Amino acid sequence: MSQTQLSRWLKQAQEAAAKAEAGEDMQGAQAGARKWTAEEKLRVLANAHGIEGEVLGALLRREGLHEAQLVAWREAATLGLSQAVSGAGMMAGERRRAGVAERRVRELEKELRRKDKALAEAAALLMLEKKLQALGLPGGDPRRQLP
Repeated sequence: MSQTQLSRWLKQAQEAAAKAEAGEDMQGAQAGARKWTAEEKLRVLANAHGIEGEVLGALLRREGLHEAQLVAWREAATLGLSQAVSGAGMMAGERRRAGVAERRVRELEKELRRKDKALAEAAALLMLEKKLQALGLPGGDPRRQLP
């Protein structure tokens, strides 16, 4: 037996141990890891809630799970719900700030439109004045009446 073969087996054994520690399902790894949707995870968590022992073991075998996965899912769901609850208070404040920001944006856009119009008028007046000068007519304010 070669050193390379022994090293390969050792590496495979270490990877398998790491997967087992992470709570991965061995059956799922053999048949291709199953992708669980959030709804499926919640369904399994709801079914497993409050049961123990052999009944829980039967449920886990039927679903193809390890208890470590169930514990990890429960912790993730608890963390997600606690963040959602604490985030709800922040969302009201964020909505208020967003409303204030939207009003400010509307005011600034209105002011920008007004200034754009004034700038366009000033540019038109300058252009008219240059045309008058090019024609040899008296310059000045082109809005006043010509003789």
